[in-house]
Amino acid sequence: MIARNDRLSGFRARLTGAGLVVLVSASALLSTPGSLEGAQAAQEAPDGMALYEAGCASCHGSDGRGAAADRIAFDDPLPDLTDCSFASREPDADWIIVSKAGGPVRGFSDVMPAFAEAFDDDQLQAIMDHIRTFCTDRAWPRGELNLPRPLFTEKAYPEDEWVWTASANAEGPGAIVNELLYEKRFGSRNQVEIALPFGFAEDSSTPASSDGGPASDWGVGLGDIEIGYKRALLHNLRTIFSFGTEVKLPTGDSERGIGSAEFQIEPFLALGQILPGDAFVHLQAGGGLLARGHRESHGTAEHDEDVREAFFHAVLGRTFTSGEFGRSWSPMVEVLASTHLADGAQPQWDLVPQMQVTLNTRQHVMLNVGVRVPLTDADVRSTQFLVYFLWDWFDGGLFDGW
Repeated sequence: MIARNDRLSGFRARLTGAGLVVLVSASALLSTPGSLEGAQAAQEAPDGMALYEAGCASCHGSDGRGAAADRIAFDDPLPDLTDCSFASREPDADWIIVSKAGGPVRGFSDVMPAFAEAFDDDQLQAIMDHIRTFCTDRAWPRGELNLPRPLFTEKAYPEDEWVWTASANAEGPGAIVNELLYEKRFGSRNQVEIALPFGFAEDSSTPASSDGGPASDWGVGLGDIEIGYKRALLHNLRTIFSFGTEVKLPTGDSERGIGSAEFQIEPFLALGQILPGDAFVHLQAGGGLLARGHRESHGTAEHDEDVREAFFHAVLGRTFTSGEFGRSWSPMVEVLASTHLADGAQPQWDLVPQMQVTLNTRQHVMLNVGVRVPLTDADVRSTQFLVYFLWDWFDGGLFDGW
């Protein structure tokens, strides 16, 4: 089984050049008896630099910036392997999969051939280890840390994504809430985002119909628009730790239960951890500060300045792959806890089992389906069904790679 994270290279030209690196070099090596000796030496070389020089440098250049156009036999531009924004995003497993099985295995050009018979896994990994030295800025988190996205918990890894999420109540007054989220990465460690929630809610207080049956009034409303920032503070090959904050604007329709119509600031810390066996953990902890809160006490309305809340999210998951190069499945269990920081307030707990699956060949379009089950106050809080549709737009267009 090959470990699978959420990203693959986003530009056809880059992958095309990466495949032709080996294609052109292999043709040259097989053309003369002397070249056969060089190929054998490359196969036996214990280090990635020697393998790269023998099989890749003729196209990519010894420095990873690509050979001159008049020295290659194709028109596709070669990737700059020293560009950390490109090279750091891709986990080793994705590069090796495309090198072994060719471009079509991930929805790229068939000009990128398969080289499973030319290089074994150890040799490909050695080449990758050498390619990693071309990016000299260690501030960029590696793509291995881009773990599957849960339904509620904020990831520590900075993203370039569109995410549409929808939720619906399983009982009680009907409510269908949607959120359209845009995330944009900038620099090596930073991300900004904006979320536009909207929904449809049933007003259970509507008087009964003339025939005595229940009546309902459905309305549409805008939720609380969110603006967020996140920065990766620390990272290594298995762990990433980030700080972020979200600002919720009072644009919601609180009467219909779509947003709180309160100005809120929610700082948080997030951790992503890779575990053995393709397993992973997400942790997030933070708080909420309301500029003006509203609560009910003994049947009367009260207003409090600076009402504070705290929350904690934990996720345990594992990724499975269909065959060696197929679809990725990531079952997760998410635990949510939140409480008001007031005397006598009791925490609320929820359990969210869910499954994320990659939809297309390139694996940059994904679906997650789950259910949020209240573990406390279940008599007044509804079970919710949730789904999100995710497009990792850095890796290509929405209709690319199918």
